[in-house]
Amino acid sequence: MSASALNVARTGLEAQDSRMRVIANNLANVGTTGFKRDRANFATLAYQDARVAGQQSSGETQYATGLNLGTGVAIQSTTRIATQGALDTTSNALDLAISGEGYFVVQMPNGQTAYTRAGNFTRSAEGQLVTAQGYVVQPPLTIPENSQSITIGNDGTVSVTTQGNATPTQIGQLTTAAFANPAGLQAAGDNFLMETGASGPAQIAAAGTAGHGDIKQGMLEASNVNVVQELVDMIECQRAYEINSKMISAVDEMLKNANQTL
Repeated sequence: MSASALNVARTGLEAQDSRMRVIANNLANVGTTGFKRDRANFATLAYQDARVAGQQSSGETQYATGLNLGTGVAIQSTTRIATQGALDTTSNALDLAISGEGYFVVQMPNGQTAYTRAGNFTRSAEGQLVTAQGYVVQPPLTIPENSQSITIGNDGTVSVTTQGNATPTQIGQLTTAAFANPAGLQAAGDNFLMETGASGPAQIAAAGTAGHGDIKQGMLEASNVNVVQELVDMIECQRAYEINSKMISAVDEMLKNANQTL
C-alpha cells in the first residue's frame, strides 16, 4: 500500500513538472509575435479494481459500490489556445496581421509548407516578400525595386506605386490557410506550424472569405499570453507540487515507523 502511494505521488510530481514547463514556455513567449499559449491537460492513469460494483457479495446480494484504487496522473496532451491576440500598430508597410481565423503560408527551404500567424515580413535582395528567416511567403510576391509605396488590402490584394507613375498597380494577392482542426497543427519552432493528419488539409483562400480573417497592414498580432493568468496557474502548480512532495515525505515516515515497530 505504501509503495503504491509513493508511486502515485511520483506521477503527481512528474505531471506538475510538465505543467510548469508549459507555463514557463508561455511566459517566455509573452513578447513573441503571433504566439498562442498552450494549456496542459491531465488524465488519470489506469485503476486497480479490487472489487467491481455489482459483483456478487453473497448468493443473493451484490456490492453496491466498488473498490477502485487509482495509480496516479499523467499529462494527456497540450492544447493550443487560439484566441486572437491584440493587434499592435507598427506603421511598417510589410508588417501584416490576420484579424480572425487563418494563417500565412510560407515555403520552407526543404520544400515543405509551413503556416504562421507572425506577419513580420520583409523584402529580400531579389524583391520577394519573405519571413525574418528568409523563407518565401506564398504565393510568391515580387515587389518592384522602384516601388515608392506598398498597399495591402484586407483581402490580401497587393498594390504598389512606382516612381513616375502615381497610379497604383496590382502585383498579386496574398492568400491565407484555414484548417478544420487548428489545434491539430504541429508546432515546429520559429513561429511555424505544420499540417498533420489531425489538423486536416489546408484550405487556401483569399483573406476575408468564409473562415478566413482579414489582413491588416501595418499591424502585428501580439502574443495571447495573459501574464496574470499564467502567474496564477504557476502558483497553483507550485502548491500541487509541494503537496505531492509532502505525500512522499508522509509515506516515507509511515514506512520508517512500520520498520521500527516490526
